[in-house]
Parts: sequence; C-alpha cells; structure tokens
Amino acid sequence: MGKKEVEEYFASIGREDLQIIEFSQSSATVELAAQAAGVAPELIAKTLTYILKDGRPIIIVTSGTARVSNRKFKDFFHCKAKMMSHEEALELTGHPVGGVCPFGLKTPIDVYLDESLKKFSEVYPAAGASNNAVKIRVAEFAAIAGAGWIDVCD
Repeated sequence: MGKKEVEEYFASIGREDLQIIEFSQSSATVELAAQAAGVAPELIAKTLTYILKDGRPIIIVTSGTARVSNRKFKDFFHCKAKMMSHEEALELTGHPVGGVCPFGLKTPIDVYLDESLKKFSEVYPAAGASNNAVKIRVAEFAAIAGAGWIDVCD
C-alpha cells in the first residue's frame, strides 16, 4: 500500500490534478519533510493516528509544529488520547509510519483536520510513503480528505 493507493484515491474523487511529490530523501518526520519540501515545519501537515476508548480508529491532521492538547482531546472525544502503535497504523491505514496520510486508507477511518492548519493557504501532508508529500490548498483539504474540522491543539 502507499503511493499507488493515494493516486487511486485522488482519481476516484476526480482530483488527478493533485501530484505526489517524491523526494530523494526521507520525509518521515516533520523536520525531514520540511527540509525535503523546502518549506517551514509548520507547513507540514502532520498525520496522527489514535484508537479511541471504544476501539474506533481516528486520524487527526495538524500543523507540523502544533501539539495536541490532552485536555481538548478528552473534551472532544470523551477519553484520553491513545496513539496507535506503528503496527496498528500500518494495518489500519495501509500506510507506513512516516507516510501515513488521510488518503487511500485501507479501512474506513474518521479523519479530522485541526484548526491549526487554517492559518496557512497550502500545506504538505504525506502521500503514503516516507519520502513523498502532496501540496494541498487548506480551503480544499477537508473535502479532499473527507474530513471535519476540530480544535484539539494548544
């Protein structure tokens, strides 16, 4: 799984115009992705994977430098934040850690975009592999990802 599934997902929603950028270096962390893309770290759309108390998996995408607030997370989801293991993330999303993104998911997962992204016109989420990304206009991100907006970062 990975890049191919993301490209197929973009085609399925009529967004073949979204081009995956492949880097010659790793983009598996915010810092590495920012270096590879030549942008500030806050412009990297960081994808975080969680398992809620009821066992439901979710994805939250934040600005690269934003930090999820435990209090805001608990107030919104009514439970403590529990991150997926690397194995769970790969099994549920179909993407390896470092390439996890809200596109072309292996299983249905609720996706949320954090308000921290709204201060930017474009951001760079991963695109299914640890050496790629896609540039997305924030105004279109929710529709492209099938996501809702939430406020869970400090």
